[in-house]
Amino acid sequence: MPTCPNGHQSVADDWCEVCGHRMSGTPAATGPVPPPPPPAPPTYGGPAAEATMQAELCPQCRTPREAQAPFCEECAYNFMLQSPSPYVAPPQPQGFESAPPPPPHPQPPHTFEYHGSRPSRINRPAEPLAPQPPVPGPDDGDWILPPPSAPAAPPAGWLAVIAPDRDYFRSMMNRSGPEAAGLNLPAYSPEQQCRLTGPQITIGRRRHSTGESPDIDLSRPPEDPGVSHQHAVLVEQPDGSWAVVDQDSTNGTTINGSEDPIQPYVPVPLQDGDRVHVGAWTTITVRRG
Repeated sequence: MPTCPNGHQSVADDWCEVCGHRMSGTPAATGPVPPPPPPAPPTYGGPAAEATMQAELCPQCRTPREAQAPFCEECAYNFMLQSPSPYVAPPQPQGFESAPPPPPHPQPPHTFEYHGSRPSRINRPAEPLAPQPPVPGPDDGDWILPPPSAPAAPPAGWLAVIAPDRDYFRSMMNRSGPEAAGLNLPAYSPEQQCRLTGPQITIGRRRHSTGESPDIDLSRPPEDPGVSHQHAVLVEQPDGSWAVVDQDSTNGTTINGSEDPIQPYVPVPLQDGDRVHVGAWTTITVRRG
């Protein structure tokens, strides 16, 4: 998949579908090509409903345009040239595509249980311990093998726990306008867990046009409408800890209940128990071990 000079992966090989930058090595078009529009400043604190109502709609599939993106997120319509893109297949109708299989979980290491050579004696009282005889040599008979030592404990890792957060949802509603009245916290949403394994874990929503799915996919029911397709990334640090990086998302990323979002593309180190808030109600808690 081509990569633009800004580091984004794009299906189209002429203009980046994330930032609108010309792809490296692409010949210029015969006619004058308008420069990509400057990125719109991210809106923080507002609900997804407000961003969706004010966004431009795709004339082909009526999907809201995200943050002045040059391409439609669903059908890859080219807003700059006002024409459908020939490089991306049209979206499949709902109901005929199957959800991608969940990422495989690492298998726990096998442990071997030691069994003595003598059969068990049933219905007999315990015998007193007797002094152990000396270990015979190779000329005296069989060797007596000591029991194996206990297996070493696996190294401690990091875990991400994903769940709706009622307190964060209320804080978002208090900072939002009347347009957020239609948002409701899901009545039931099972807690998800994701083992953090390097070098990075992506957070966002699945793209139906390309089938690209992040490691933490928040498009599964109940879908959080305030999460961008490429919202944030958890990045492993050299010392084994983790940091979060906002990917210039529409509604921003906050930490530990703060109302001020973190700066885009700036890694913020995380400690054991820190809470990362994305979308309208989703909180991702990172834990060591």
